[in-house]
Amino acid sequence: MLNFNYCNKANIIFGKKEEENTGKYTAQFGKRVLLHYGMNSIKKTGLYDKIIKSLNDYNLEITELSGVKPNPVLSMVNKGIDICRKKNIDIILAVGGGSVIDSAKAIAVGAALPEKENIWEYFMDKSKKINNAINIGVVLTIPATGSESSTSCVITNEDGYYKRSIGTSAFIPKFSILNPEITYTLPAYQTACGCSDIISHLMERYFTQVKNVDLTDRLIEASIKTVLINGMYALKNPTDYNSRAEIMWAGTLAHNGLLNTGRIGDWASHYIEHELSGIYDIAHGAGLSIITLAWIKYVYKENIDKFLQFAQRVFSIDIIEDKEKAVFEMICSLENWYNKMGLPTRLSHVNIDNSRFEEMAKKAMVAREHVGNFKKLYFDDIIKILELAL
Repeated sequence: MLNFNYCNKANIIFGKKEEENTGKYTAQFGKRVLLHYGMNSIKKTGLYDKIIKSLNDYNLEITELSGVKPNPVLSMVNKGIDICRKKNIDIILAVGGGSVIDSAKAIAVGAALPEKENIWEYFMDKSKKINNAINIGVVLTIPATGSESSTSCVITNEDGYYKRSIGTSAFIPKFSILNPEITYTLPAYQTACGCSDIISHLMERYFTQVKNVDLTDRLIEASIKTVLINGMYALKNPTDYNSRAEIMWAGTLAHNGLLNTGRIGDWASHYIEHELSGIYDIAHGAGLSIITLAWIKYVYKENIDKFLQFAQRVFSIDIIEDKEKAVFEMICSLENWYNKMGLPTRLSHVNIDNSRFEEMAKKAMVAREHVGNFKKLYFDDIIKILELAL
């Protein structure tokens, strides 16, 4: 186990009807609120009205910025930065899933920068340090990215369609309200994509070359099994509070830093998938269900015993003398789960061919020496993984 420093100050408010207390928590950080959300879903479900009422109960000044789409874009971020500076916003309230929250995070940091500086430069140059941000609050509607308490943010620049992530403690929201009831109306595909994203966050951490991390290994294994089981339950009964609650809390724990303590995660699958969703605008969770399987097939020999442990503890696959057979049985089990959830497992399932593989591999390597840590990957490796994913 490696040395680590863990601190996450996000105030998690979890449970039924907690969104009705949004105004109380928001008011602790100022009067001027930028309400940031997606399209019309929160209005259709009635969540918007609840949020507005709660904010009005505390006499907060509300400015709205709607229209965030999946795979949030830099142009929306820049628009939000301008609003925050002109309105002297105290807190950004993100009502939505990871796309809305990440857009809010980028706005919050960008608005705190000197006006001459461009937030995108920080996404492309990891040596540039971020220390300040406008306050952020969250009402979570889609359990998936864990952005409600994470240090990370992902944005797509439409100029070249580069999708990049950045991490800083300044991104951690001051509070996040999590009511599993809000997720009852999610389409089945969104629920499935969210579960895929959560499992990917857990697997990115799990497959490490760091030794003696059994505690976090077992916490990750338990979290993955929880999502595997409850994801299926939620699809069969969308209004089952208990399964929705398990998924929502697992999504938060998967990406709040706790399960990464003392170890070095991989993240190659995420970086490669970012090129898919950056160019083709597919759902992130769907891209991950495709790339993760191909990545496992490509790298498992780097430490086959780690994959055997995963196969045994998560999928109850007996460890037999033929280690490769056991690993591929595990791959089949994971692929079967993705299929049952209605997720794609091949690029051909989402009508993506090999015509832009070189472009994706080149872009994945921009401003990076390599991707991944379990096995360091370069241009040719990324091409081979994409070919395995066809």
